[in-house]
Amino acid sequence: MPHLRIRDVAVFLGTSEDTVRRLIESGSLAATNDDSGRKVISGYQVALYAREHAATMPDPSGVASSARNRFVGLVTNLQLDTVMAQVELQCGPYRVVSLMSSEAVRDLGLELGSVAVAVIKSTNVIVETSGATE
Repeated sequence: MPHLRIRDVAVFLGTSEDTVRRLIESGSLAATNDDSGRKVISGYQVALYAREHAATMPDPSGVASSARNRFVGLVTNLQLDTVMAQVELQCGPYRVVSLMSSEAVRDLGLELGSVAVAVIKSTNVIVETSGATE
């Protein structure tokens, strides 16, 4: 199982190294020492912690959906022409871009700063790694 150094855990959790050390001291994350004596944390444990403590904005749409990948965000960019539009949302730390008709943008009343929900339902999801293993 891969292990992460404290600085990498801080990046993945979006926090400081000091906060990660406090999480270790409080028992929220368990650390071990690697062969060089540095503290490391199981990547799986970090993933579980991140999932458990993820803060998402509440979905304002009130719509029931089978799609599990729903990201609430703010419209940060709109590019419209006569037929098509590019809509950019900032959903937490993620930038989500959607291509849709300009008519759909008008029908949805999208404008810069609007709250919107990006719903992603796809049978094609690509997962990449650096190929490195520990």
